[in-house]
Amino acid sequence: MRQIVAKVPGIHIWESDGSGIQIGLAARGLSPNRSWEFNVRQNGYDIAADPFGYPEAYYNPQLQAVQRIEIVRGQGALQYGPQFGGLVNYILRNGSEISKKFEFETQQTAGSNGLINSYNAIGGKTAKFHYYAFFDHRNADGYRQNSKYYTNSGFGTFTYRINKKFTVTTEVMRSNIRSQQPGGLTDAQMQGDIKQSFRSRNWFDITWTTAAVIGNYDFNEHSRLNIKLFGIWGDRNSVGYIPGGGIIVADTINKSTNQYNARNVNADKYRNAGLEARFITDYSLFNSKQTFSAGVRLYKGGTYRYASDGKGTTGTNYDMAVSDGVWNRDIDFKTTNVAAFAENIFHLTKNFLIIPGIRYEYITGNASGRNGFTNNGAEIILLNQKKTRGFVLAGIGAEYHTSKATEIYANISQAYRPVQFADLTAPPTTDIIDQDLKDAKGYNADLGYRGKIKNYLFFDAGIYYLQYNNRIGTIVQQRTDGSFYNYRTNVGNSSSKGFEGLIEFSPVKAFSNKSTKADASLFVSYSYNDAQYGNLKVITKNSSNQLVETNLKNKKVEHAPENIIRTGMTVSYNNLSFTGQLSYVDESYSDANNTMAASANAQNGLIPSYSVIDLTAVYKYSAKLNVKAGINNVCNEKYFTRRASGYPGPGALPADGRTFFVSLAAKF
Repeated sequence: MRQIVAKVPGIHIWESDGSGIQIGLAARGLSPNRSWEFNVRQNGYDIAADPFGYPEAYYNPQLQAVQRIEIVRGQGALQYGPQFGGLVNYILRNGSEISKKFEFETQQTAGSNGLINSYNAIGGKTAKFHYYAFFDHRNADGYRQNSKYYTNSGFGTFTYRINKKFTVTTEVMRSNIRSQQPGGLTDAQMQGDIKQSFRSRNWFDITWTTAAVIGNYDFNEHSRLNIKLFGIWGDRNSVGYIPGGGIIVADTINKSTNQYNARNVNADKYRNAGLEARFITDYSLFNSKQTFSAGVRLYKGGTYRYASDGKGTTGTNYDMAVSDGVWNRDIDFKTTNVAAFAENIFHLTKNFLIIPGIRYEYITGNASGRNGFTNNGAEIILLNQKKTRGFVLAGIGAEYHTSKATEIYANISQAYRPVQFADLTAPPTTDIIDQDLKDAKGYNADLGYRGKIKNYLFFDAGIYYLQYNNRIGTIVQQRTDGSFYNYRTNVGNSSSKGFEGLIEFSPVKAFSNKSTKADASLFVSYSYNDAQYGNLKVITKNSSNQLVETNLKNKKVEHAPENIIRTGMTVSYNNLSFTGQLSYVDESYSDANNTMAASANAQNGLIPSYSVIDLTAVYKYSAKLNVKAGINNVCNEKYFTRRASGYPGPGALPADGRTFFVSLAAKF
């Protein structure tokens, strides 16, 4: 994934899953955890587990089928949702780019660690319809021990043109991923063989189905309407040995039973449906073209969560059985969301425009069910776990075109992140939830300059500021009887400020007006990010059972590297091209206390900086046949991008070392 988003400055990526089967993206000091600070969509509709209560993107489409990835931040993302990170939208191929009634394409890939990937697709276009469908299978043993996986994904889309004004699209995607999770390593083990693994019984399984019906109606050449009806049917299952002591606790045979210890079992089911309508029209005002857009959103989501720690099987394979058939936790989460937005592009002069926007959100979230059992076997039932709120967010953007090819831009937009499901269901025997727990709110601001010089230079440079208020955390409190408990509440704020820049240069086009067989292009993408906590109170218990209050003010935000540099060059001659890319990511902290020295179980501590080089070569025999080969992590850098306290760890999670692949693609 790092090669694909290399030209988007500041994107921070977690790299702990083989072949990119789980994608974690972030920017500007936000968490990359399954891209949950972004509004993640496919063809314009939701694909995350629950965009408000549990926004983790367990599913991401196969990249061979992706036409492009839209990343929209700041005021432009407000029309899609209130998320701090903005929008990530995977636009899939739909057959409209194919110029004949039927085409078959295939791409067969083999690589290191037993990698086999088979992608096969059909598509076509006529005057009345276009269609596209693919099936993708991938499996590998994985770079590390105990890290084998497979994925199967199928997708189909069909668009029918009812008349010149009206088209209807239906599409469905189904994906299944099963991966063995090798667990993490300690920092000392990271210095040795990073392929080693101390967990052989941990498994993760995702089955994801998305479906949508999309209508597009053109009233005239100035006005159009888009309506999307979509749904998600997803299951997330995990089973494994996750002891409280972390990776330093060995998973061995229990001498009293002559078997392994029973595993933890967790299962989520996601059942969501939504409807979005968007209207866009151009009109004339003060002898200038203006553009108005407005839309509404209706969404209903259900998450059904089951968990039983230490009640799974003692086996080694993927098995979701619970020993007594009773889940310790059996909780239903429900989300209702109604939203509306309006935005207008005002051309005030020939060169100057402003884009004000406003969004209204109504969100209801509630949790009900069993949150565990007491020591005497009585059920612990969730009470009064419901939260309803309505609010307005606003933003405004502006552009001043300094020439036909360059512009100054600025925007500021409010952002919002509701209380998550996990914040409503803390462990009842050790934690208490603040009944006045507030949602996180803040804003994004950008100022920049972008443009191009003829056809050989493109640039975009800007500064930003992100304010994140009402962060949720845990402080230790003491009861009147002297016992302690964790109090989950709003603990403070953070801010991120920095610079993002991209420059692309083609020297051949710059110094030669003639058409040549040779070409070359270079790019540099750079970001500087200063993400710090403001006033953020922390209360902990020391070794003497005394409460100690500290403040994280001026501490660095975790998972927020200061510098990220990605640079690359592509050189081509006739049908042959070579691409080389270098990625450098600065060090970052894994916890808000900015712990430098790694803990014994590697769950806290510094995440060191790293540099990775990737090489790719492509030879096109013809327009219908090509071969591609590549080496990832050429220098076999040992590095990790995250520390985990639970799944898929615990511990430091190594990224893959040097790997290679070769691929043959053909169209018929």
